[in-house]
Amino acid sequence: MTKKTTLPSEADINQFNMLSELVDAVYIEMKELSKKKPDDLLNKFKVKSVNRVLEKLKVLLKSEPTVEFLDILDEESLPSNSDSVLIISQHIAALKEFKSRYYFYDKSSYENRWRTKENP
Repeated sequence: MTKKTTLPSEADINQFNMLSELVDAVYIEMKELSKKKPDDLLNKFKVKSVNRVLEKLKVLLKSEPTVEFLDILDEESLPSNSDSVLIISQHIAALKEFKSRYYFYDKSSYENRWRTKENP
């Protein structure tokens, strides 16, 4: 069982739900660009937009062991489309790990729910 001090808060779960949708949408777009032109570089606007989501994910996952593997896109060297897909997919994998750690089937209520600080 997860220690009570490491459990996410209800606010963290709300953030998780919002960011999961956003990162999935970003991933789909970057994957499409990567299929067409994998070696083309992203422009600064795209890098900033993607990083806005990735930075919030890193804050959400700051207490998770996966955080040390999560990078954001480099605004100076401008990554390629395929590089961005790799970075974003690592964030998605970290979110899946987060969910598998704190989301479970509660036999007493017969439903799936999050284990949180407020509701361990």
